[in-house]
Amino acid sequence: MKNYPGFSRWATLSVLLIFFVCVFGVPGKGFAADTLTVDIYGPGQRKVNVIVLPPKTVPEGKYSGSKEKDLPLPGEAGTFSKDLESDIAFLPFLHVVPVTDILGGDPSVGVRPGDIDVKPLRLSKVDLAITTGWEIRPNGEKNLLLRCIGTYNGRTIIGKKYSMVTEEMLPRIADRFCSHLMKVLTGRDGFFESKIAFVRKTGKDKEIYTVSPQGRNLRQISSLGGVNLSPNWSPDGRRLVFTRLGSRQHLLCVWDSDTGKIDQKSFPGNTVIGPAFLPDGNMAATLTMNGNSDIFLINGNYKPKKPLAQSWAIEVSPDFDASGQKMVFTSARFGNPHIFLLDMKTGVVTRVTKDGKYNTNPTISPDGRYVAYARQTPLGHRIFVHDLTSGQERQLTFGPGNDEDPAFGPDGYFIAFSSSRSGKYQIYLTTRHGDPAMLVPTGGGIAQAPAWGKAGKS
Repeated sequence: MKNYPGFSRWATLSVLLIFFVCVFGVPGKGFAADTLTVDIYGPGQRKVNVIVLPPKTVPEGKYSGSKEKDLPLPGEAGTFSKDLESDIAFLPFLHVVPVTDILGGDPSVGVRPGDIDVKPLRLSKVDLAITTGWEIRPNGEKNLLLRCIGTYNGRTIIGKKYSMVTEEMLPRIADRFCSHLMKVLTGRDGFFESKIAFVRKTGKDKEIYTVSPQGRNLRQISSLGGVNLSPNWSPDGRRLVFTRLGSRQHLLCVWDSDTGKIDQKSFPGNTVIGPAFLPDGNMAATLTMNGNSDIFLINGNYKPKKPLAQSWAIEVSPDFDASGQKMVFTSARFGNPHIFLLDMKTGVVTRVTKDGKYNTNPTISPDGRYVAYARQTPLGHRIFVHDLTSGQERQLTFGPGNDEDPAFGPDGYFIAFSSSRSGKYQIYLTTRHGDPAMLVPTGGGIAQAPAWGKAGKS
């Protein structure tokens, strides 16, 4: 789906939904199309109401029938429904309606559109109903049937079947289904197929960790001791680059998910700050090659090639759009830290921020349109976003505490940031429209400096 110019300016986006009328395992049933208008322009929008109906057990080879609800459910069925609801709660344009809010309770006897009485759902203003069917085979294998049904026309929007399901697979299945749902509703995906790298402080050490946006699959990447900072993903999500502050010098570190190994490289001047990947696999980082702190292009063999941003002042925090044609960075070349934009083709540098006296840590959306950054205000650091097309600027976060280190997600819609609003720094999520912040569970210790990338391999 195209990125509409009015998407961030309180406009209404009409989302065209293609409703696939499918029978699990039976291809070639055709499809029908209808239009559902969904307001997804930011806080205050009309949310789409979704209900996750109670799970049903489906006899092998059957998908409806009044006896389904009398069959025993597997023990993990309830947990899976909670996983689905938890995932949906991360999408700010959706609202989960509990079954207890429906007049008469559960209006379904099965998992197909014809098994659901949509009238009470419509009365409760439910737009979408999700059904889960558990098919238990004679050999004990379990298949999971998932559908999302539109209550306004009773048709299947999404239908998926997952075979030979185990309990360990269920969170991932919930993620995949919700990713399909987000794609159909908004034309965007990536949230449930991504992971966040961050810096966790435990004691005196700072190490690099990764976690899913929902707080799953927490993993420690580095065990180098000391201070490790500024993680950044490669475009394919298979490598992480970060800085290690050694006892005598900074080291550029690259973690490879295929091998689990971390390469460490030093550079003349002994300074490496804020490394970042370009889409072509090269890197950029602040080095002190010539005495000044300038941003250099570094090739795949860790050789500095040329300066990308240089001046008498400190140039730091490079970040690139998906095309590699735009680089945002922080520079104090005019006296105070501000955000700048480099056109990689022409070499032309333009100033992005003009307000405030302290703007840092820029991140650019994959489509190259939006730049988010942290600004120091009288009440603390706050996250702002600048629309490069319209020139409009908007404050996204309002504390309390400090909000810092913004990082766009792969879809360009969500933004991760670190905040001390709870008393210690933790990772939170918002959107480029400033939706209420959601905490990302990252375990114990202080969590800062999020970097958001594709799932890749972990």
